[in-house]
Amino acid sequence: MTSFDEDLAGGLAHEVYGIQIRLAQYPILATQIRERMRQELFVKGIISPATFEAEVRRKALLSQKLEGLDDPFAQEPEAVWQQRLAIIRDQLTDFYFAYNVPAERLTQLIERTLAETRAPGSIGATTLTFNPELAPIDLLLHQGRIYESLPSDQRTAVQHHLREIIVVLIKTMLSDNLDYVSIAKEVFSARDLEAIRKRTIGHGKIGGKAAGILLAEKILLTPDPEDGELDLASHIRVPDSYFIGADVFYDFQMINGFTAYMNQKYRSYDEIVALYPHLQELYQAGRFPPEIVAQLRQLLEKIGKTPLIVRSSSLLEVHFGAALAGKYRSVFCPNLGEPEENLQDLLRAIGEVYASTISPEALLYRQQMGLVDYDERMAVLIQKVEGTRYRHFLFPSVAGMGYSQNPFRWHPRIRREDGFLRLVVGFGTRAVQRVGNDFPRTVALSHPELRPQTGEQEIRKYSQRYMDVLDLKARALRTLPIEEILQGDFPALRHVASLDRGDYIIPILARPSSGSDSRWLITFDRLLKDRTFIQLIRRVLKKLEQFHRWPVDIEFTIDIEPEARHCNYTIHLLQCRPQVSRKEYQAVQLPESVDSADLIFRTSELVPHGVIPDVRYIVYVPADAYRRVKSHVQKLEIARVIGRLNRKLTRARFILVGPGRWGSSDINLGVKVTYADIYNAKALIEVTQGGQAGPEPSYGTHFFQDLLEAGIYPLPLVLSRADGFLNTAFLDRAQNQLRDLLPDDADYAPQVRVIDVPAEAQGRYLQIVMNSERSIALGYLAMPRIANPGRDRP
Repeated sequence: MTSFDEDLAGGLAHEVYGIQIRLAQYPILATQIRERMRQELFVKGIISPATFEAEVRRKALLSQKLEGLDDPFAQEPEAVWQQRLAIIRDQLTDFYFAYNVPAERLTQLIERTLAETRAPGSIGATTLTFNPELAPIDLLLHQGRIYESLPSDQRTAVQHHLREIIVVLIKTMLSDNLDYVSIAKEVFSARDLEAIRKRTIGHGKIGGKAAGILLAEKILLTPDPEDGELDLASHIRVPDSYFIGADVFYDFQMINGFTAYMNQKYRSYDEIVALYPHLQELYQAGRFPPEIVAQLRQLLEKIGKTPLIVRSSSLLEVHFGAALAGKYRSVFCPNLGEPEENLQDLLRAIGEVYASTISPEALLYRQQMGLVDYDERMAVLIQKVEGTRYRHFLFPSVAGMGYSQNPFRWHPRIRREDGFLRLVVGFGTRAVQRVGNDFPRTVALSHPELRPQTGEQEIRKYSQRYMDVLDLKARALRTLPIEEILQGDFPALRHVASLDRGDYIIPILARPSSGSDSRWLITFDRLLKDRTFIQLIRRVLKKLEQFHRWPVDIEFTIDIEPEARHCNYTIHLLQCRPQVSRKEYQAVQLPESVDSADLIFRTSELVPHGVIPDVRYIVYVPADAYRRVKSHVQKLEIARVIGRLNRKLTRARFILVGPGRWGSSDINLGVKVTYADIYNAKALIEVTQGGQAGPEPSYGTHFFQDLLEAGIYPLPLVLSRADGFLNTAFLDRAQNQLRDLLPDDADYAPQVRVIDVPAEAQGRYLQIVMNSERSIALGYLAMPRIANPGRDRP
């Protein structure tokens, strides 16, 4: 940075004089304009306020000597000294601005100052005299307010200017994704965007998650004749939200020296995995710019002692076709301690969110989705935790996921276009994650009382047993058995639970006595019988889909306020994004007949729609062999072997066939793979007996989102069902190729079998056809459909 002491030759003096001449035209406003110029210098980091003022004082003292003042403190009154400082301050402002900032920026600052002096309705108020694409946010917001306050006849004349201002503000503050902008410009006003600005800390966009929630709120609160008698404004809320701009992420990296890690995404996967634990610790302990810390401290003072959740809000999260579900961190902050303790917890949580941008799972996902070259800056969304305070716990009465299109028809009566829900009691983590031997309630909104399960025994088996709550005494998020939390006095108990009497399940008609020998069974039966709720959630999903011109999914919590004759429901929106959907074949033709010797599998459970031609390899984990492994470490290593095969078979078509639930958090219920272990597979077949944890529509979980985006078909196969079949004779007698593919993992050959299909079937390949309309999926041997499929070698 050139200092004022350096020579002004080389054309710089001309630039300084040019600024002085321009500002001379505004003798009254020049003071305000120069103040804006100084703020521009400070914000851009060209010079700090302290350094600037120190130079002003030094130059002022030097000027006193040049003017012959031998004893300046005695010879110059305070008023003259202040006048001298003001003159020198203006000179330095002109100098630094001329040297470091384009001339067009001065024009913008002048226009901004002039705009604030114009009264609405004047000639100047209807004239746009600057380029919105280059204008600062404050000027755009101010001009937008002026236009929106004009009488309707004058506003018509400037509507095109207002539209451009709103578009530029959306691109600058929320998202520059054109699909998003095309929707958002129809519903946001300049005043809406100004309100967002007031809740934003730092600079930069607020990220996709935050942008999606705010857009959904505006859509739902916009009156629409199709809402009918539903007053959505009385039922829809967004939690109290604040935003940390994405540019703060760069500042954080800069002051901590983390810029060296920005290229982690180009390292090998093994390097990313090895380095991440250390980097995560560094990020969590990282320092923040002092002005950001000060604003966060003020925010906590304003919010008070109420629990918070710090959520990632990636700029990538508004990309249609890339949900990034569960790839970045969200962190609960109890916010119940002393002010400094709460602040440090908040800063660590933000650092943890930042660290998740370089986590192995996030970077691998971006590589596979073609997003690795994108400049991923992470914004942060800070929200008050919504829920009911019950005993010493805080949790939502109901939480879950909603989808405007239902991909699974477990009954012919189900209409896809009416949508789909996954519901839990407590925080929605159990609705979006595939957790152990625990199940959310799955709901087809066309027939909300029609379950995938039949009979009371299956209803018990596929019900929620644990709930995630915030323990206010322990100041921690905990997972506890439902019976330890819910008692007969829980206000929403009758809407979320039923009485399990052992021989039968009945509704809760009155508050149960404390000595009752019944236990609660989470069914949501009463909630799903309430037409008011069903109509409300259907309309929310359908309206969002109509505005987005694309299916959507949402995350939400629900407050239930029971009353004598009816309930009042408040839906708190936590997320809204375009629904990732698979490009389906127009028609899937099932073969007229398949020789029994050529049939590899058949299922009718939750069948998707599509075709997987010419599968060369079947990676098969036999249930008995997996069950015989008692070591937890060995079972984890089986998942890692699957992961190494996934990378080895990158260029080959293969499927995974295994016991229970792929990706389950309970290692005894299935192989605990992650996205990194399976992303090259074409299908995941989950084989169960009737008594095991079996077909559960995992649609809505982050794991299922990964399958959709990677083009992987999930297929449950229940051997106890009449139409469930797996050709274990073929799979067991085939030669195991594991030793040839991964010699170092040969010891795991009993648990992981790799079958080269054409080598075992005289050149035929595995053909998979899935017809969701007929609920039939077949895997059978046939000659290849694709020319030269053998070129797909590991």
